[in-house]
Amino acid sequence: MSSLTTTSLVVMIAGTALMMSGCANPNASASTYTYGQAQTEQVVREGTVKAIRPIVIQQERSSGAGLIAGGALGGVAGSAVGDGTGRTLAIVGGALLGALAGEKVEEAATKTNGIEITVRLDNGETRVIAQAADVALSVGQRVQVISGAGPTRVVPN
Repeated sequence: MSSLTTTSLVVMIAGTALMMSGCANPNASASTYTYGQAQTEQVVREGTVKAIRPIVIQQERSSGAGLIAGGALGGVAGSAVGDGTGRTLAIVGGALLGALAGEKVEEAATKTNGIEITVRLDNGETRVIAQAADVALSVGQRVQVISGAGPTRVVPN
């Protein structure tokens, strides 16, 4: 296989992996509903925010797209080095280093700043809910705790 054909193939694989990684986008926002959650009855309880703690919300596992794309790009970069056995080693080394770097980039891209909210409900119970830090909340604020159709959300009252 010529180096141009190999390079084209690797670039196509990396592009496909990157496009597929964009399809899996879990969301911990209190303002985002899936299609299946829309038009579904939910329970609303009212309460007061007792504490807020910053957290990081991270995807449970990698999609593998960063690993594949990084490995492919690292292999392409390595193919530009030398020839013969040295070139083969450069391709393998570049693919390994690229895969590690791609995995780290994907890991960083799937982290979301979040908050852990402690709410004292009006019935005296206390609940703790973690969600993305995209809704302005403060200690002492009256809130609604919405649950029943998917994730529980805390929103201003």
